[in-house]
Amino acid sequence: METIFNDVVIDGRRIETAWLEPANASAPSIVMLHEGLGSVALWRDFPCRLAARTGCGILMYSRYGYGRSEPLAERRQVDYMHHEATVVLPEVLRRHRVVKPVLFGHSDGASIALIYAGSFPDGPRGLILEAPHVFVEDLTVSSIQAAKRIFETGDWRAKLERYHDDPEAVFWGWNDIWLDPRFRSWNIESYLTSIRCPVLVIQGRDDEYATAAQVDSIVRHVAATEAMLVPDCGHSPHRDQPEVTLARVESFLAALAD
Repeated sequence: METIFNDVVIDGRRIETAWLEPANASAPSIVMLHEGLGSVALWRDFPCRLAARTGCGILMYSRYGYGRSEPLAERRQVDYMHHEATVVLPEVLRRHRVVKPVLFGHSDGASIALIYAGSFPDGPRGLILEAPHVFVEDLTVSSIQAAKRIFETGDWRAKLERYHDDPEAVFWGWNDIWLDPRFRSWNIESYLTSIRCPVLVIQGRDDEYATAAQVDSIVRHVAATEAMLVPDCGHSPHRDQPEVTLARVESFLAALAD
Protein backbone atom coordinates (compact mmCIF):
# COMPACT_ATOMS: atom_id res chain seq x y z
CA MET A 1 0.00 0.00 0.00
CA GLU A 2 1.61 3.23 -1.18
CA THR A 3 1.93 6.17 1.20
CA ILE A 4 2.15 9.57 -0.50
CA PHE A 5 4.26 12.03 1.49
CA ASN A 6 4.03 15.76 0.95
CA ASP A 7 5.09 18.95 2.75
CA VAL A 8 2.66 21.86 2.89
CA VAL A 9 2.91 25.29 4.49
CA ILE A 10 0.04 25.95 6.90
CA ASP A 11 -0.21 28.82 9.36
CA GLY A 12 3.26 29.86 8.20
CA ARG A 13 4.85 26.52 9.15
CA ARG A 14 6.10 23.63 7.03
CA ILE A 15 4.03 20.55 7.84
CA GLU A 16 4.75 16.91 6.93
CA THR A 17 1.70 15.07 5.61
CA ALA A 18 1.07 11.50 4.45
CA TRP A 19 -1.89 10.03 2.54
CA LEU A 20 -3.01 6.45 2.05
CA GLU A 21 -5.36 6.11 -0.92
CA PRO A 22 -8.75 4.51 -0.18
CA ALA A 23 -9.53 1.01 -1.42
CA ASN A 24 -13.23 1.87 -1.15
CA ALA A 25 -14.14 5.20 -2.75
CA SER A 26 -17.36 5.42 -0.75
CA ALA A 27 -15.67 4.97 2.62
CA PRO A 28 -15.03 8.06 4.77
CA SER A 29 -11.55 9.50 5.06
CA ILE A 30 -9.83 9.03 8.40
CA VAL A 31 -7.61 11.84 9.68
CA MET A 32 -5.12 10.69 12.31
CA LEU A 33 -4.05 13.14 15.01
CA HIS A 34 -1.01 11.99 16.97
CA GLU A 35 -0.16 12.10 20.65
CA GLY A 36 1.93 14.72 22.48
CA LEU A 37 5.21 13.02 21.52
CA GLY A 38 3.97 11.51 18.27
CA SER A 39 4.41 12.01 14.53
CA VAL A 40 3.45 10.43 11.23
CA ALA A 41 6.19 7.81 11.59
CA LEU A 42 5.33 6.98 15.20
CA TRP A 43 1.97 5.56 14.13
CA ARG A 44 4.19 2.80 12.64
CA ASP A 45 2.18 0.20 10.70
CA PHE A 46 -1.17 0.92 12.36
CA PRO A 47 -2.52 3.25 9.62
CA CYS A 48 -1.77 0.65 6.93
CA ARG A 49 -3.49 -2.04 8.95
CA LEU A 50 -6.45 0.26 9.54
CA ALA A 51 -6.71 1.11 5.84
CA ALA A 52 -6.56 -2.59 4.91
CA ARG A 53 -9.34 -3.45 7.40
CA THR A 54 -11.67 -0.58 6.47
CA GLY A 55 -10.93 0.49 2.89
CA CYS A 56 -10.73 4.09 4.10
CA GLY A 57 -8.33 6.70 2.82
CA ILE A 58 -6.12 7.90 5.66
CA LEU A 59 -4.55 11.33 6.10
CA MET A 60 -1.80 11.83 8.66
CA TYR A 61 0.30 14.85 9.50
CA SER A 62 2.99 15.76 11.98
CA ARG A 63 2.01 18.92 13.80
CA TYR A 64 4.36 21.90 13.90
CA GLY A 65 7.39 20.94 15.98
CA TYR A 66 6.99 17.18 15.43
CA GLY A 67 8.34 14.51 13.10
CA ARG A 68 9.74 15.96 9.87
CA SER A 69 7.67 19.13 10.16
CA GLU A 70 9.30 22.47 10.93
CA PRO A 71 10.99 22.26 14.36
CA LEU A 72 9.49 24.09 17.31
CA ALA A 73 11.11 27.49 17.83
CA GLU A 74 9.25 28.78 20.90
CA ARG A 75 7.48 27.66 24.07
CA ARG A 76 4.04 26.20 23.63
CA GLN A 77 1.15 28.20 25.04
CA VAL A 78 -1.75 26.91 27.15
CA ASP A 79 -4.12 27.19 24.17
CA TYR A 80 -1.88 25.26 21.73
CA MET A 81 -4.45 22.49 21.22
CA HIS A 82 -7.20 25.04 20.61
CA HIS A 83 -5.06 26.72 17.95
CA GLU A 84 -4.39 23.38 16.31
CA ALA A 85 -8.08 22.46 16.28
CA THR A 86 -9.51 25.76 15.06
CA VAL A 87 -6.75 27.13 12.80
CA VAL A 88 -4.40 24.39 11.58
CA LEU A 89 -6.64 21.33 11.26
CA PRO A 90 -9.35 23.09 9.20
CA GLU A 91 -6.69 24.27 6.76
CA VAL A 92 -5.12 20.79 6.57
CA LEU A 93 -8.53 19.40 5.65
CA ARG A 94 -9.17 22.14 3.09
CA ARG A 95 -5.80 21.72 1.43
CA HIS A 96 -6.32 17.97 1.10
CA ARG A 97 -9.99 18.32 0.07
CA VAL A 98 -11.14 16.13 2.92
CA VAL A 99 -14.80 16.67 3.81
CA LYS A 100 -16.69 15.12 6.76
CA PRO A 101 -13.77 13.00 7.98
CA VAL A 102 -13.61 10.58 10.84
CA LEU A 103 -11.03 12.03 13.21
CA PHE A 104 -8.85 9.43 14.92
CA GLY A 105 -7.00 11.15 17.76
CA HIS A 106 -4.60 9.81 20.37
CA SER A 107 -4.03 11.66 23.67
CA ASP A 108 -3.32 15.31 22.69
CA GLY A 109 -4.64 14.41 19.24
CA ALA A 110 -7.90 13.16 20.78
CA SER A 111 -8.29 16.42 22.69
CA ILE A 112 -7.70 18.35 19.45
CA ALA A 113 -10.39 16.23 17.77
CA LEU A 114 -12.85 17.09 20.55
CA ILE A 115 -12.15 20.82 20.31
CA TYR A 116 -12.56 20.69 16.53
CA ALA A 117 -15.86 18.78 16.77
CA GLY A 118 -17.15 21.17 19.43
CA SER A 119 -16.12 24.22 17.40
CA PHE A 120 -17.39 22.90 14.05
CA PRO A 121 -20.29 20.54 14.89
CA ASP A 122 -21.02 19.80 11.24
CA GLY A 123 -17.36 19.13 10.43
CA PRO A 124 -16.64 15.51 11.42
CA ARG A 125 -18.56 12.38 10.51
CA GLY A 126 -17.33 10.67 13.66
CA LEU A 127 -14.63 10.72 16.34
CA ILE A 128 -12.40 7.85 17.43
CA LEU A 129 -10.58 8.89 20.59
CA GLU A 130 -7.73 7.01 22.24
CA ALA A 131 -6.86 8.15 25.76
CA PRO A 132 -8.40 11.64 25.42
CA HIS A 133 -7.85 14.40 27.96
CA VAL A 134 -10.68 16.82 28.74
CA PHE A 135 -9.18 18.20 31.96
CA VAL A 136 -5.91 17.89 33.88
CA GLU A 137 -5.64 15.21 36.57
CA ASP A 138 -3.08 14.77 39.34
CA LEU A 139 -2.12 11.42 37.80
CA THR A 140 -1.32 13.10 34.50
CA VAL A 141 0.92 15.68 36.13
CA SER A 142 2.77 13.14 38.28
CA SER A 143 3.35 10.85 35.28
CA ILE A 144 4.67 13.73 33.18
CA GLN A 145 6.96 14.74 36.04
CA ALA A 146 8.25 11.14 36.07
CA ALA A 147 8.71 11.29 32.29
CA LYS A 148 10.93 14.33 32.74
CA ARG A 149 13.24 12.41 35.09
CA ILE A 150 13.36 9.44 32.72
CA PHE A 151 14.18 11.65 29.73
CA GLU A 152 17.01 13.36 31.62
CA THR A 153 18.63 10.10 32.73
CA GLY A 154 17.74 7.45 30.15
CA ASP A 155 17.83 6.72 26.43
CA TRP A 156 14.44 8.22 25.61
CA ARG A 157 16.05 10.98 23.56
CA ALA A 158 17.69 8.43 21.28
CA LYS A 159 14.35 6.66 20.77
CA LEU A 160 12.58 9.91 19.88
CA GLU A 161 15.35 10.78 17.44
CA ARG A 162 14.12 7.98 15.16
CA TYR A 163 10.84 9.83 14.66
CA HIS A 164 11.62 13.55 15.06
CA ASP A 165 14.15 15.96 13.58
CA ASP A 166 14.48 17.76 16.93
CA PRO A 167 13.67 15.32 19.77
CA GLU A 168 14.75 17.78 22.49
CA ALA A 169 12.27 20.42 21.31
CA VAL A 170 9.54 17.79 20.96
CA PHE A 171 9.97 16.49 24.48
CA TRP A 172 10.39 19.80 26.27
CA GLY A 173 7.64 21.47 24.26
CA TRP A 174 5.24 18.80 25.54
CA ASN A 175 6.66 18.42 29.05
CA ASP A 176 7.05 22.11 29.86
CA ILE A 177 3.50 23.14 28.97
CA TRP A 178 1.83 20.22 30.76
CA LEU A 179 3.85 21.04 33.90
CA ASP A 180 3.23 24.79 33.63
CA PRO A 181 1.11 25.87 36.65
CA ARG A 182 -1.18 27.78 34.27
CA PHE A 183 -2.07 24.53 32.55
CA ARG A 184 -3.68 23.02 35.67
CA SER A 185 -6.89 24.90 34.85
CA TRP A 186 -6.97 23.66 31.22
CA ASN A 187 -10.40 22.16 30.58
CA ILE A 188 -12.30 21.49 27.33
CA GLU A 189 -15.53 20.05 28.74
CA SER A 190 -17.44 23.12 27.50
CA TYR A 191 -16.84 21.91 23.91
CA LEU A 192 -18.41 18.52 24.49
CA THR A 193 -22.04 19.61 24.58
CA SER A 194 -21.81 20.98 21.00
CA ILE A 195 -20.60 17.68 19.50
CA ARG A 196 -23.21 16.08 17.22
CA CYS A 197 -21.39 13.15 15.62
CA PRO A 198 -20.99 9.61 17.00
CA VAL A 199 -17.98 9.14 19.27
CA LEU A 200 -15.93 6.07 20.16
CA VAL A 201 -13.63 6.37 23.18
CA ILE A 202 -10.95 3.72 23.78
CA GLN A 203 -8.82 3.83 26.92
CA GLY A 204 -6.49 1.34 28.52
CA ARG A 205 -7.38 0.21 32.01
CA ASP A 206 -3.72 0.70 32.94
CA ASP A 207 -3.36 4.15 31.33
CA GLU A 208 -0.51 5.83 33.16
CA TYR A 209 -1.57 9.34 32.12
CA ALA A 210 -5.32 9.41 32.85
CA THR A 211 -8.13 7.78 34.79
CA ALA A 212 -11.54 6.67 33.59
CA ALA A 213 -12.88 10.05 34.76
CA GLN A 214 -11.88 11.40 31.34
CA VAL A 215 -14.05 8.80 29.60
CA ASP A 216 -16.90 9.34 32.06
CA SER A 217 -16.97 13.05 31.29
CA ILE A 218 -17.27 12.48 27.54
CA VAL A 219 -20.00 9.85 28.02
CA ARG A 220 -21.88 12.24 30.30
CA HIS A 221 -21.71 15.20 27.91
CA VAL A 222 -21.99 13.54 24.48
CA ALA A 223 -25.05 11.34 24.06
CA ALA A 224 -23.81 9.36 21.05
CA THR A 225 -20.70 8.03 22.80
CA GLU A 226 -19.54 4.43 22.97
CA ALA A 227 -16.72 3.67 25.40
CA MET A 228 -14.36 0.75 25.74
CA LEU A 229 -11.86 0.22 28.56
CA VAL A 230 -9.21 -2.21 27.35
CA PRO A 231 -7.57 -4.62 29.83
CA ASP A 232 -3.81 -5.14 29.86
CA CYS A 233 -3.40 -1.82 28.07
CA GLY A 234 -1.68 1.46 28.88
CA HIS A 235 -1.85 4.88 27.24
CA SER A 236 -1.61 3.63 23.64
CA PRO A 237 -4.30 1.06 22.75
CA HIS A 238 -3.26 0.91 19.09
CA ARG A 239 0.21 -0.21 20.20
CA ASP A 240 -0.60 -2.22 23.33
CA GLN A 241 -3.71 -4.00 21.98
CA PRO A 242 -3.77 -3.43 18.20
CA GLU A 243 -6.11 -6.29 17.26
CA VAL A 244 -8.70 -5.35 19.88
CA THR A 245 -8.47 -1.72 18.82
CA LEU A 246 -8.73 -2.47 15.10
CA ALA A 247 -11.74 -4.71 15.57
CA ARG A 248 -13.61 -2.12 17.63
CA VAL A 249 -12.77 0.69 15.23
CA GLU A 250 -13.87 -1.43 12.27
CA SER A 251 -17.27 -2.10 13.83
CA PHE A 252 -17.70 1.59 14.73
CA LEU A 253 -16.98 2.64 11.15
CA ALA A 254 -19.35 0.00 9.79
CA ALA A 255 -22.13 1.41 11.97
CA LEU A 256 -21.42 4.92 10.63
CA ALA A 257 -22.05 3.62 7.11
CA ASP A 258 -25.46 2.14 8.00
